[in-house]
Amino acid sequence: MVELKIEGDVLGFEIPALEAQMRFDHYLSKSAEGLLEHDRLKGLSRTQFQRLIREGRILLEGETVKPAAPVYGGEEVEISVPEPVPTDLVPEAMPLDVLFEDEHLIVINKRPGLVVHPGAGHSTGTLVHGLLAHCENLSGIGGQRRPGIVHRLDKDTSGIMVVAKDDQSHSTLAEQFAERQVEKHYVAVVVGIPDPVSGTIATFYGRHPTHRTKYTSRVSSGRRAVTNYATRFSAKGLSVVDIELQTGRTHQIRVHCADKRHPVLGDMLYGERAITKLVDAETRSFCEGVTRQALHAHRLAFKHPIKGKRIALEAPLFDDISNIINHLKD
Repeated sequence: MVELKIEGDVLGFEIPALEAQMRFDHYLSKSAEGLLEHDRLKGLSRTQFQRLIREGRILLEGETVKPAAPVYGGEEVEISVPEPVPTDLVPEAMPLDVLFEDEHLIVINKRPGLVVHPGAGHSTGTLVHGLLAHCENLSGIGGQRRPGIVHRLDKDTSGIMVVAKDDQSHSTLAEQFAERQVEKHYVAVVVGIPDPVSGTIATFYGRHPTHRTKYTSRVSSGRRAVTNYATRFSAKGLSVVDIELQTGRTHQIRVHCADKRHPVLGDMLYGERAITKLVDAETRSFCEGVTRQALHAHRLAFKHPIKGKRIALEAPLFDDISNIINHLKD
């Protein structure tokens, strides 16, 4: 057991002798599992330790370092972990389509048009407000505005989401997402017929150089984005596509589809004029009534953060996308 020295808000200790050199962030995440028995450190993931190191909240020998800095044993560590901020959001009762729930987490099928957490222009009526009314507790790690939120979906993307009720579940789930251990499957209706009909899109990814609210895969450097896709069927100038994300960049599916000239139907940010290309007048008229991107998070598979059991859940399509698919089948 590491002996902790506590001075105000700062926790200090000396790294014991190690059998071999280790990365600083790796040592901290391993130590927090058993050696560092303190409520403010217990359950923190490697990703969270990395963030705290980069923020200068964890010092090695009194200095800021990189998460990959080597440690050998004997070094002094100082940690300042901020206390979770209690939320001042007012719970708002709303219907939630609950797919799974226990004392540690809740999985829901988010309806289209529902904003996940408060932000500019959305101070009330978000999913977080509804969850606060439904659950007795949510993890405080997400902060005052995002309690329990481990990942998110765009306002007009529907589908499956997992939310943490306690900090340990939040940390473990966040680690699984960061390490790409979560299976994420989507269903999309796109304009045109992908060629090839199945494959992998792997690109660099970043902010659009001129439209700062948009992202693009047409860059020569940046973070990697990988999307697997398989076309179910095509009809009347549209295709129904199954998609699996290997990475989870903002707007990734919408951007990869649009940059491959097959934007998601109804996507006003990346494919505003796409339906004008449809030859079938009846289908074009039908699609003009689509009020959001036809994108649905269909399946999520992950390891239960506490019990360790693999969980795989599917979220049924909402009527608007079901109606499109049925129209194409007919």
